[in-house]
Amino acid sequence: MTTSEARVRELLAEHPVVDGHNDLPIAFYELCGYDLDAHDLSGPVPQVNTDLPRLRQGQVGAQFWSLWVPQDADSVRRTFEQLDFVRRLVERFPSELELTSSADDVEAAIKAGRIASLMGMEGGHSIGESLGVLRVMRALGVRYMTLTHNNNVSWADSATDEPVLGGLNDFGEEVVREMNRIGMLVDLSHVSADTMRHALRVTSTPVIFSHSSARAVCDVPRNAPDDVLETLARNEGVCMVTFVPAFVSQPYVDWIAGAREAVPELNPLNPADQVKLANAYDVPKPEVTLDDVVDHIEHVRGIAGVDHIGIGGDYDGCPEFPTGLADVASYPRLFGALADRGWNEAELAKLAGGNILRVLRAADEAAG
Repeated sequence: MTTSEARVRELLAEHPVVDGHNDLPIAFYELCGYDLDAHDLSGPVPQVNTDLPRLRQGQVGAQFWSLWVPQDADSVRRTFEQLDFVRRLVERFPSELELTSSADDVEAAIKAGRIASLMGMEGGHSIGESLGVLRVMRALGVRYMTLTHNNNVSWADSATDEPVLGGLNDFGEEVVREMNRIGMLVDLSHVSADTMRHALRVTSTPVIFSHSSARAVCDVPRNAPDDVLETLARNEGVCMVTFVPAFVSQPYVDWIAGAREAVPELNPLNPADQVKLANAYDVPKPEVTLDDVVDHIEHVRGIAGVDHIGIGGDYDGCPEFPTGLADVASYPRLFGALADRGWNEAELAKLAGGNILRVLRAADEAAG
């Protein structure tokens, strides 16, 4: 452990990490059908990136658990099943986890020595075009909704689908306003740049990116352009930088594009295809490292300011992570690298959780 990392561990003991996005619910469904008896998360579970010992090692004080389900006719039901999983997870480990909703709840749970558990829906398809479902989700503790996932919804364009609306339609604007009214954070990860801009014009409260990085550093549509980051600062929102290699490293993105063109029948992001791909495509896969993530954090800080950055690792949401950031135990290493680049304790505390708790509190205060 470096000197900087030792100092960071002391800092994170007082200001623990509040991570914006973790896909353990869907990963646990795919692993064992949500069966908490099948894999005991109070001990090591190597099949996933997240378990309680590693959350403690990573000095995580609060975690937004992502409720993500496929976009189909059963999306609403399956989202409720994920919500049920998170509630059962917390009930299984009452001395370690606490279900929280407000910023005050989070701080109280941390003070009591428990990991605050919050929930965010990943994709507007989870409400089935119903403001009633949206309101019930909020009443059950869901604190943010990502307006889209990888595909458009009828009322908002996704970053990774063909644009239809050029942003939001009238119902999409109504969704944003209702989210403001009930205190649910508007999450702009996954949406198109035009939807980002449109939602920022409509919202009356700060918004978030729960797991996105900087498009100027890695040019993919899932990342936030600089003009959006500038507007985000004026909105008092926060961009929670993610660790996903395909959003973090331009050489990695270019390698994926080359592999798909050379061997279209194989998916370079599918671990099952990795060995075949290595034999069929002779261009070495670039290494993605912790330093690549640091570059994004520093860029977002440079554009939006230190009051508008956070961390949204997306653990258990993709097949691999940068060297040095293998799992949820890795956060102190990242903060140590930032300390080595000159970040002071007050700045690191804002990144760790101060900024996102400010945004959460603002939503609580604005709710009607």
